[in-house]
Amino acid sequence: MLNKPVLVESLIVFAIVLFVHTVVWDRYSWCAVALAIQAFYVQFKWDRLLQLGGAVFQFRTAANSGLLPASMVIPLLGIVMKERCKSAGIVYFERFGIVVASTGMLVALFLSVIAVGITKPVPTNTCILTGVAGSIIIYTMKHSLTVSEVIEVLEVLLIFVYLSMILLYLLPRCFTPGEALLVLGGISFVLNQLIKRSLNVIEGRGDPIDFFLLVAVVGVVLLGLFFTVLFIFMDSGTWISSMFFHMMTAVLGLGVIMPWLYRLIQRNPLFWLLQFLFQTHTRVYLLVYWTFLAASACGVVFYQNAKRSSESKKHQASTITRKYFHFIVVATYVPGLIYDRQLLYVAAVLCLAVFIFLEYIRYFRIKPFGQTLRHLLSLFLDERDSGPLILTHIYLLLGMSLPVWLFPRSCAPKGTLSGAGALVPYSGVLAVGVGDTIASVFGSTMGEIKWPGTKKTFEGTVTAIFAQIIAVALILIFDSSVNLNSSYAWILASVSLVSLLEAYTTQIDNLLLPLYLQIMFM
Repeated sequence: MLNKPVLVESLIVFAIVLFVHTVVWDRYSWCAVALAIQAFYVQFKWDRLLQLGGAVFQFRTAANSGLLPASMVIPLLGIVMKERCKSAGIVYFERFGIVVASTGMLVALFLSVIAVGITKPVPTNTCILTGVAGSIIIYTMKHSLTVSEVIEVLEVLLIFVYLSMILLYLLPRCFTPGEALLVLGGISFVLNQLIKRSLNVIEGRGDPIDFFLLVAVVGVVLLGLFFTVLFIFMDSGTWISSMFFHMMTAVLGLGVIMPWLYRLIQRNPLFWLLQFLFQTHTRVYLLVYWTFLAASACGVVFYQNAKRSSESKKHQASTITRKYFHFIVVATYVPGLIYDRQLLYVAAVLCLAVFIFLEYIRYFRIKPFGQTLRHLLSLFLDERDSGPLILTHIYLLLGMSLPVWLFPRSCAPKGTLSGAGALVPYSGVLAVGVGDTIASVFGSTMGEIKWPGTKKTFEGTVTAIFAQIIAVALILIFDSSVNLNSSYAWILASVSLVSLLEAYTTQIDNLLLPLYLQIMFM
C-alpha cells in the first residue's frame, strides 16, 4: 500500500521540477523528468528495503528513504546554474553547471540501481524504468560533455561509492538514503574539485574564499576519518588519547591543511584570514555582534541544562526552545547578507569547521570537554538524531550557508541577480529561519487542522507562507541591492511549494528546503 504523505511529497517535488522546466526547457529537461519518474518508483523499493531490514547499511528509521526529493536537488541546481551563467555569457561556469547536473543525475541513478539490485524478487517494471532513464541520461551526456568532463563526472561517482561504503558503515542510523545522497554527493564533489584545482594551480586564478571552503570541508572530513580509524585501536576516552588527539589535530592542521591552502591562494593562510576578517570597520562591528550572539546561544544551552537539573533528568527541550537557535541564526545571517556577504561566507566556513570539530570531541569523548558536551547537547536531541552523531545543528548551519556558498557570483552582474534571483542568498533565512520556525511555533501552539498523514498543521503552513512574504517585504526595504522586477507571483509560488514540502517531508528540512527554494529563485 502506498504511503499518502510520500505521494504528496512526490507530487510537490514533481511540481517544482515542472515549474523549473517551464522556464528552462532543453535536452537536460528530458533527463531531469526521466530521473524524477524513475526515482519515484525506486523510492518505494528503498522504503520496502528499510522496513524489512534488507538494506546493506543501517539508515535512519524514523523517515522514509527520501530518494526522489534528494535525487532532484543537485541536477536542478546544475541546470539553473547553467542557464544563469549562459545568460551572463560566462562559458566556464555554464560548462560547470552542466557537469554539476550530469554528476547529480549519475550519482542518483547509481543509488537507484543499488536499490533495484538488492530487491528480491527483482522488480521488472522498475528495472525497465531505471534502464530507460539511464539510457536517456547517458545518451545526453555523450552528446553534451567533453572527454575531460566525462572523466570528472566518473571521478565524482567513484569517490561517492568509496565514501558511501566507509561513512555509512562507520555512522549507522545517521542518514536516510536521500540524505546520504545529498551529503556524501556534496562532499564527493567538493573533494574532486579540490584535487582538480590543486593539480592545476594558476597564480591569481580563483577566489581565495572558494579555496578556503574547499580545503576546510575536505580537511575536517579527512580529520574525522583519520581519528575514526585511529580510535578503533585505542580507547578515545583516556587522557593520553585526548592529548594525542589535540597534538595530531595541530600536526594535520599546520602540516597538511595550511600548506594545501597556501598552495592554492599563494599566500600565508593565517595572515590572509586575519587581514580579511579585520579589513574594514564594518567587519569588526559584525564580528563583535556575532560574538555576542554566539555567547547568547551558549547561554540558552546552559540555562536549559540548569533547568533540566532542577526539574527532572528526563526533561527535554521543547520545539519552541529549539527554535530559539533559529531566531539567533536569522539575527546572525541577515546583517551579514545586507552589509558584507564575503565576510559571512568565510565566517560560515569557520563556524562549520568549529561545529564539526566540537562534534568530534563529543563523539570520541575527548577530555576535558567531551563528556560535558555530551551532557549539554543531549537535552536538544530529537528523533532525527538516532545515530551516534548529533547533526541537526550542523544541518541548520548548512541550510543557512549553502545559498550563500552556492550563489553564482561570477554569473551575477554587480554581485546580485535580477528578479527572484536577487533573493537566492536569502533562501536559507526564508525557508529555515523564518518559514520552518514560524510553522513549528504556530503549528505546535495554535494548530488544529492537520495535514492528512502528518503531524504538521494547516495553520502552521499558512502562517509560514505569510511570514516569508513579510520577510521578503522587509528585505526589499533594508537591502537596496535587491530588485525583484515584479516577479512577485513566482516568489509566492516558490514559497508556497517549499512550505508544503516542509509539511510533508520526513527528511532533514534544514538541509532540503533552502536548496529547493534556491532552485526556484534562480
